[in-house]
Amino acid sequence: MENIIKVAVDAMGGDYAPTEAVKGAVAALQEKENVQIFLVGKQEILEKELEACTYPKERLEIVPASEVIETGEPPVAAIRGKKDSSLVKGMKMVRKGEADAFVSAGSSGAILVGGTTIVGRIKGVERAPLAPLIPTKDGVSLLIDCGANVDARSSHLVQFARMGSIYMEHVMGIKNPRVGIVNIGVEEEKGNALVKETYPLLKECKDINFIGSIEAREIPAGAADVIVTEAFVGNVILKLYEGLGATLISKIKGGMMTSFRSKMGALLVKPALKKTLKSFDASEYGGAPLLGLKGLVVKCHGNSKEKEFKNAIIQCISFKEQHISERIGENLMVTQEKKEEI
Repeated sequence: MENIIKVAVDAMGGDYAPTEAVKGAVAALQEKENVQIFLVGKQEILEKELEACTYPKERLEIVPASEVIETGEPPVAAIRGKKDSSLVKGMKMVRKGEADAFVSAGSSGAILVGGTTIVGRIKGVERAPLAPLIPTKDGVSLLIDCGANVDARSSHLVQFARMGSIYMEHVMGIKNPRVGIVNIGVEEEKGNALVKETYPLLKECKDINFIGSIEAREIPAGAADVIVTEAFVGNVILKLYEGLGATLISKIKGGMMTSFRSKMGALLVKPALKKTLKSFDASEYGGAPLLGLKGLVVKCHGNSKEKEFKNAIIQCISFKEQHISERIGENLMVTQEKKEEI
């Protein structure tokens, strides 16, 4: 049998906890034989949820945690004060090597703080960015950063580009991924101070395929494989992307039900349309990895359901098998050595 990947799941985090987290964990176990799952949370509640599930019991274990970090709590205080929370205990498992990855739909702030302070950054990583996959016309792109570093510096963005390139090449199988920086125009002289400072630094990077600036309207067309930006802009892009996608899907479905003729047409196009809409469903791509840490932490949407939890867990398998954390560390070490030589 293949090497078993151990994934800790925060069963108490998210709008639909613990039901959807448990269902997603069971679905992942049924689909993949090389994963072991630790459900971290309140034992009695989780045992009750699992009663109705069929799963390989030897590959699922409950890790008791008596506390829950709520979304509205101050992140730093919550991490320090709730040592027996499902979020803290899950991250400590990654730090100790008891789990290869941690998945949570809980508080974004607590996940970011915990990832940095408990799991820890790889040596040389200045900031750990959140990097979700977003659907495009021809596949997916990596949006980095989408919420972790709203006051980023140019050196941070350069590291984001390198980390994103490694992820897309080794996890998604895209050779020499195209890297673009989000801008208000394609001309090099355009942009705010951060973009103008970062652009020439990215041009000098010989280890990435930098293609220059891209405008937001080019993102859905797949203009770049790695989309580099600071977290404020990235989060706006992500939320607009999700909202517009949901609205268009709703309008298309509604339009097909307006008349007998449109209903007949809908029956004819339903198979092709279903396949197309599925490719633009964010839940198909799992969560957003917090790149640059010593272990893998994946942040799911707060409203995640079974499918997204399942895909986030499966995403962890590829990440671990491709040694992404190690590759990022090696890349940064080589880059630092070259700087010192100069």
